[in-house]
Amino acid sequence: MRTILEAAERVFAANPAATMEQVAQAAGVARTTVHRRFATREALVEELTGWAARQFAEAVASAHVDSTPPLVALYQVTANVLRVKTNWWFAMSRTGDRAHPEAARVHEEVRDDCERLLRRAREAGVLRPDADLGWTRRVYYALIHEAAAEGVAEGGEAEALATRVVDALLRGFGSPTAPVIA
Repeated sequence: MRTILEAAERVFAANPAATMEQVAQAAGVARTTVHRRFATREALVEELTGWAARQFAEAVASAHVDSTPPLVALYQVTANVLRVKTNWWFAMSRTGDRAHPEAARVHEEVRDDCERLLRRAREAGVLRPDADLGWTRRVYYALIHEAAAEGVAEGGEAEALATRVVDALLRGFGSPTAPVIA
């Protein structure tokens, strides 16, 4: 099934209107194999969206935002999320769709994790004491989105993009005494 999902991601990223036959061809399987797993194109897109949401959740969870030092966790979350967003660009563009229950649940959990991480960063002096964490989170999300778009378009590596995102975030919201990632 992963082979079909990976092929679907590549095909739909290149052409969101692509057919199940094109996905099957890219996966190197018969169209009937794809239809056996996914009754409709919509079912395939729904599974792809769920798959990406699960990868997104794991990317954040693996950074251990509650126990890792805040600056380290911020960088790790950023790099992990950028890997998922650049590898699963089409599917991740759909995970914001609140009609997909799993994606909506994951986004709520990730938002909560992000808010806890930013609060810890502020308490540790990484962010300014007066930083509005809601605004900081929205700007952080926008920076990640823009970095992921650049990564998809230009093939940037997640680590280099993460450094740029965290650096930009800290220059805007960071404490004057917080270290800046170079």
